This record gives sequence, structure tokens and C-alpha cells, in this order.
Amino acid sequence: MKRVLFIDRDGTILIEPPTDYQIDAWHKFDFVPGAITALAQLARDGEYELVLVTNQDGLGTDSYPEATFWPYQQKMLDILKGEGVEFSEILIDRSFAHNPAPTRKPGTALLTRYLDPANGYDLKHSYVIGDRLTDVQLAENLGCQAILLHAEADERAALSTTDWAAVYEHLRRPPRRAHLMRNTNETRIEIILNLDGTGHTDCKTGLGFYDHMLDQLGKHSGCDLYVRTHGDLHIDEHHTVEDTAIAIGAAYN
Repeated sequence: MKRVLFIDRDGTILIEPPTDYQIDAWHKFDFVPGAITALAQLARDGEYELVLVTNQDGLGTDSYPEATFWPYQQKMLDILKGEGVEFSEILIDRSFAHNPAPTRKPGTALLTRYLDPANGYDLKHSYVIGDRLTDVQLAENLGCQAILLHAEADERAALSTTDWAAVYEHLRRPPRRAHLMRNTNETRIEIILNLDGTGHTDCKTGLGFYDHMLDQLGKHSGCDLYVRTHGDLHIDEHHTVEDTAIAIGAAYN
């Protein structure tokens, strides 16, 4: 399945002017430090499809004429293309924050094709990268993860940082997953563990309270945990409890 990076523009790729928030003059045009390098590395790795998603308040109105937007947008795209970075799709919402269209982030109306399972996108392992809480909310609405480029952390984000190098390192690391089978004379156990999951659990050991405790382990650690244990419960519970714990510990290691 295809994984996607839904990337914001202003404040994420380009430095956002703190006064009017519009990049409509050359003296306002500059890249966020590290953005070009990290995006070029991600493009070379080829692990993610890159999609640009941006709110541009009132674009095409008197307050933000088209002519003051496109030269800087095109310059950004040209510079990135020179480094091997091209977006598969560029999605722009033009509505205002005080009167948002369904297409305005964190709305998903511009992104419906990515939500269609028939198109084969792995949203669970995709990311929204942006500098605002609306980007984090967009990630939640899409069912994917968020990377927040901001000095103030948000617990909903998989990563909060101001460093694009940290973003790249987070995205390039191999999945922290384990699939383990453990068979003894008393038990047969299968464990699937994803340390970078969302807290989804499916634990069946034959002991209801133990299943509940294992569910809480996954839920409160944010790990995905699948457990199947077939033990000699007709004799005693301790083999099931002990061997399952040993197997889970081995999976964590």
C-alpha cells in the first residue's frame, strides 16, 4: 500500500511572515532551514508520495490577488524540483478562516481520494507535516499520524520538533515491529507487536482478566499488541501467564 506525506507550505516549507502571513513579495520569500535537504532525502528514498496541502486565505480576492501568489509558489516548486522534489498533487484551499469551506484544513474535502480504500493508500502509516494545530487535527481526521513543526509540543503528534533533520530521521527509521512465536510443552503463543502503533490490541489468552490487563498495556503505551495463547489451563493458569509475559518481553527486546 502507498504511504503519503501531506505537507503544509507556509511555516513548514517556506518561512511564514509573522505580520500578514502572506508570501507575496520577494523579501518575504525564504525556506525554513533544513526543509530542502530533508525533502530531497525523502524524495530520493521514495518511501512516501509527497502531497502539498495548503490554506491560502482569500487567494484570488482583493486581499490576496493571484498575481501576488503564483510567482513565489512557482519559484518554490522550481527550487524543489532542482533538488529532485516533486509533489504528486498540489491542493490549495482559498477560503477564509472565519468562513471555512469543507476543503479548508482541517477539513478533508480536498483529500477524498486518499480516503477511498480502493485507491490503496496506507493512511495509518502516512503523515501530515505542518506547523499548526489544524495540521494535527487534519491528521486525526484522515486517520494518519502528525508531525508538528513547532517549538511547543502536542501530545497528539507522533513528533513535535522545529528541526527538519529530526523529521527525516523519524520518517526513515525502520518500523519497530516484531512477530514472535513461542512453543513449549505447556503453551503455544503468537505475539505481534508494533511499538509505533496507535494502541490497538487484540489479546486472547483464555484468561479474561489477563486479556484485559494486556489490552491496557497496549492502550496506555500506544503500542499495537496482538496476543494468542493456547495453554494448559485445564491444569493451571501460571504457565499461560508466565509464558505469555516471557514472549511479550522477548518481542519488546
